[in-house]
Amino acid sequence: MNFKIIVDSCCDLTDEIRNKFDISTAPLSIDIGDKHFVDDENLDREALLAEMRNHNQAPKTASPGPGRFLDLYKKYENIFVVTLSKELSATYQNAVLAKNMLVEESENKFIKVFNSFSASVGETMIAYKLGELIESGLKKGEIIEKTEEYIAGMQTLFVLDSLDNLIKAGRMGKLKGKIASFFNIKPVLGATPEGTITLVDKARGSKRAIRKLVDKIGEKGEKLEEKVLGIAHCNALEKAEYIKKQAAQKYNFRKIIILETAGISTVYANEGGIVIAF
Repeated sequence: MNFKIIVDSCCDLTDEIRNKFDISTAPLSIDIGDKHFVDDENLDREALLAEMRNHNQAPKTASPGPGRFLDLYKKYENIFVVTLSKELSATYQNAVLAKNMLVEESENKFIKVFNSFSASVGETMIAYKLGELIESGLKKGEIIEKTEEYIAGMQTLFVLDSLDNLIKAGRMGKLKGKIASFFNIKPVLGATPEGTITLVDKARGSKRAIRKLVDKIGEKGEKLEEKVLGIAHCNALEKAEYIKKQAAQKYNFRKIIILETAGISTVYANEGGIVIAF
């Protein structure tokens, strides 16, 4: 049976992964002031970052409406969908709404929507897992079971170099943010089992925060020899390569992948941000 994988654009992808597993994307959009960005293959990420630096307000993001998903669903018969955590975006609800609309019309259509309980490279790792399960020739029920098991055990962690968007969006008080910035405090953040964001640790300085991030892999990871480590970065390739080198020395991942953040992940991570998932 042929299966199609569809993701939203917070799922960071390389051309290699997209082509290998034939992944299609429903794009979100980003508004900053009077500038509108569509998070697709034509996005100018450097222009997005420049607009983020030049505005006092946080970027406003909009999920793809049900129509975006419907257009994709109509092209395929057997579909797996991976979306942003439903606690962070309406994307999951819109993907499910589109599914319900279409399945009513066509009983032969199969669509399974997975809530990633994550974002960025967390979505990537789920899509990657799906691709491997499909390649192995499993039936749809087995693919669903193994993917849900993978999501339940997946860890997503990230280190932000800039707290600007957290402060602008009201997720961190201005005074607390200024104090953290003044003392060069870098938070190590993670996804909760419910798909929200939580403070995992903190360190003074980016290098120490990155070292703590690497240490957290050992604290939180299980059966790493069976897993792929995904590392997404926003203009921070040197940090990503350091994490890859350290993780390869300390742990036994079967594969480590480095990706650049796309538009929505760039809004979350900001310049210098790192997101990992495994």
